[in-house]
Amino acid sequence: MKPVKRFIAVLITFFLILTGYPAVCFAISIPDEKKLSDKFMKMIREEKVILNDPVASHLINTVARHILSHLPPQPFNYSFYLIDDDTFNAFASPGSNIFIHRGLITALSSADELAGILGHEIAHAASRHVSQSIDRSKLVSIGSMAGVLAGVLIGSAGGGDASRALTVGSMAAGQSAMLAYTRENETEADQKAFLLLKQTCYSPAGLLEGLNKLRAADFRGIEGVPDYFKTHPGTGSRIAHLASLLADYEPSEKSAACPEIYGYDMVKYRMMGLYEDTGKSIRKIETQLTAEISASELQARHYGLGLLYARENRRDKAISHLQKALSFDLLDPLVLLELGRVYTIDGQYEKALNVLSGIQSDPVLGTAAKYHLAVAQMESGDRSSARQNLDQVITTSSHTFPRAYFHLAGIMSRENKTALSHYYLGVYYDVMQDDKNAARHLDRALEEGLEDPDTEKSAKERLKGISGT
Repeated sequence: MKPVKRFIAVLITFFLILTGYPAVCFAISIPDEKKLSDKFMKMIREEKVILNDPVASHLINTVARHILSHLPPQPFNYSFYLIDDDTFNAFASPGSNIFIHRGLITALSSADELAGILGHEIAHAASRHVSQSIDRSKLVSIGSMAGVLAGVLIGSAGGGDASRALTVGSMAAGQSAMLAYTRENETEADQKAFLLLKQTCYSPAGLLEGLNKLRAADFRGIEGVPDYFKTHPGTGSRIAHLASLLADYEPSEKSAACPEIYGYDMVKYRMMGLYEDTGKSIRKIETQLTAEISASELQARHYGLGLLYARENRRDKAISHLQKALSFDLLDPLVLLELGRVYTIDGQYEKALNVLSGIQSDPVLGTAAKYHLAVAQMESGDRSSARQNLDQVITTSSHTFPRAYFHLAGIMSRENKTALSHYYLGVYYDVMQDDKNAARHLDRALEEGLEDPDTEKSAKERLKGISGT
């Protein structure tokens, strides 16, 4: 189904869900908000706009959890998601689900600034400003929630002129209707964030610095204004108010210790290197290499360039820049992971095995290291070790590495296990939402005969899910 048609279908479904609630639910209670949150999150997951990048997700969740540790018990469990979209945006949806667009990470410069934005969104959720806004908008809320969905889905999908037109309309009629907080909401969220951040290891000045950075963006008419300001009004007065709060602020000598995270610049340039336009980003970062910058900034830029050149299949330059990044810290797991990945793509399997083996135990990157290690093992002929690692990847994080199923199919094919090869291909295409190929391979797997009863049951259940019976 084409993106615009799928979007319309999603909106109709969402409209039916909302109209299934009694009218009283818009004086929204915690149980009703939880139900609305569950439906909303189900749709978001089905549209696959959440970016499962382990490094950025670790950064966001680590900073956010540290902030949350200073809050009293809450009615909802907070969840944080990275949206695959390059706009400067962040927002809280019903049920204390908080979304950070990857463009916000690349727009900011430090963990303090990210903590400031996260603290502000957490304050909105803790104050239940979203549910108040739903209550305030009454019947308009049906369109409002649909508009939020439209803003997330179409903005992330990049579905052409028609999609962009729908995005503008949905932002105007939907997201701004429900998530454009009142100025009173904004002041309250800023004040609560300020008090909350004072208890953490992060400086509350980060919120002010972050807002100033976003405000200094190149505004070219209303479409050039970052989405964050469309839904968070009164920016000028907010900046002035925060500046007055910070005038008397003195960091506490007893401030909490910061949890360990990867360097912010490394995460920022990872986002640029893996997900932004390659030509534009390469020109931008190459220019920055001539500036007077610190060693950590220089390392991050070489790291980003290595990722960008890898995406352009210019492997020699990718390896060169990654090696330069590694020279600043020979044990940096972020660089080692990507260097091992590029070595594998380049057919340098022995180097890939040496590089990747050492970071399998990394608490954040271990699964990714096992995945790329398995590919190198498979290509170098060690199918037994490759299968073992791929099985572990699927058990741990199949949603992040769906091609693990594809590679398992390749291993089964080389071992003449035809039924299992078709089964894993069927699962892979099912995960990728290619129903036609998924059904074809799962049918073949059952025809060839799957020896394991659990695998046979899984194939039949997936076929039922595909056919809708």
